[in-house]
Amino acid sequence: MIRIAIVLAVLCLMAVSSVAAPSLEDQVYAIARELMCPVCAGQTVAESNSQLAMQMRDEIRARLQRGESREQIIAFFVGQFGESVLAAPPRRGLGLAVWLTPVVVFLIGAAILVRFLQGARRRPSAEPRP
Repeated sequence: MIRIAIVLAVLCLMAVSSVAAPSLEDQVYAIARELMCPVCAGQTVAESNSQLAMQMRDEIRARLQRGESREQIIAFFVGQFGESVLAAPPRRGLGLAVWLTPVVVFLIGAAILVRFLQGARRRPSAEPRP
């Protein structure tokens, strides 16, 4: 019984360690999902099978092996292709408007709905009360 418990504990530790440390390929595809393919319409580097996307994934892999961080790798590609290579717009300048517009529209809609419901509750009914 104790041996079974030890084996199960070892298996759990192995499973946790494999989940905790993403492989190199997992890291490559995580970064590649944040970059748009410059020659493909609407595809990330992770999704595209173009020659350029494969070269970009190879460059990401090489830079990760050299110990560069995710931010450094993304900054390299932004330097090469401009901010249009980012899958998500930057959260500054005009990109900030893209992030904030849905929130502002939602808040305005919620305010209009609240005012409408308050007005509907205050209106007297057409039928006289006895």
